[in-house]
Amino acid sequence: MSASSPNPLADLIAEKGVLLADGATGTNLFAAGLESGEAPELWNESNPEKIEALHQGFIDAGADIILTNSFGGTRQRLKLHHAQDQVFELNKKAAELARSVARKADRKIIVAGSVGPTGELLVPLGALTYDEAVSAFTEQLEGLKAGGIDVAWIETMSAPDEIRAAAEAATSLGLPYVYTGSFDTAGKTMMGLHPKDIHHVVDGLPQRPVAVGANCGVGASDILSSLLDMTDADPAATIVVKGNCGIPEFRGTEIHYSGTPDLMANYAHLAINAGAKIIGGCCGTSFAHLAAMRQALDNHVQGPRPTVETIVEAIGPMRNKVAGDGSDIPRRERRGRRG
Repeated sequence: MSASSPNPLADLIAEKGVLLADGATGTNLFAAGLESGEAPELWNESNPEKIEALHQGFIDAGADIILTNSFGGTRQRLKLHHAQDQVFELNKKAAELARSVARKADRKIIVAGSVGPTGELLVPLGALTYDEAVSAFTEQLEGLKAGGIDVAWIETMSAPDEIRAAAEAATSLGLPYVYTGSFDTAGKTMMGLHPKDIHHVVDGLPQRPVAVGANCGVGASDILSSLLDMTDADPAATIVVKGNCGIPEFRGTEIHYSGTPDLMANYAHLAINAGAKIIGGCCGTSFAHLAAMRQALDNHVQGPRPTVETIVEAIGPMRNKVAGDGSDIPRRERRGRRG
């Protein structure tokens, strides 16, 4: 691991107050020529210059944190592309590409190793055992660690057990870790996790996360509502929000995200006022959107803590109802790809 501190995020937050994470991986790689159904992770080997350009674009836009191109880097996901025997190499390369770009920057850039869900359901809903999940995430993170990541970034998760398995893998390798859920189903994750309960998913593990939060989901208003729940539940926690760029809409066969740079700047202001310490963008978030968010962070004047009503007034309507306390557990796991 390249970082000398056990918590490089805390060090940079202490220095800068609020950090800007990067934007979309998938959206921007599709714009660069990635075909639908193609694994972005394979581009680490076949098109490394395009992955470096992605990272460089986000750094130029003002990002403090860049995520490696390794979201689908477990053997379960790579098996879909007959690349399950390249887990270590593809993840190591993902980290090396991000690190090489970060090293050239004129400021401290944190390289976060993106770890997405396996796409498999854990026992008892599916066939993947907890120990198999830990093993899969350990294999992925060994590659990311060898390539020089500062922190493991476990994201777009739905199942608490899967978060815990990835956290256990990071801890076993001595890596600090972040985890975020995707609260895309009536204000909860698809597997029923409520935002307020995000803090307790890894209770009992020997190492606590350096940050927790939300990413992806549906729209920017919804993720800010989840943020309010998370900061209410633990005001002292370091919270991440990495929201989609507005609302996804189909235009013919293409997905278009409704968010403008101004909307994402407003989202950033509201996120700071609601207590987030790390703010970024997910699906649809371009370099231009991120640059507007950078300007918002740099020019922010602290305002009152927003309410759901003031968020809707500023950003637009929520797509989901606010999370209730029911315990409906859907039967399928999120299989989406970040960004």
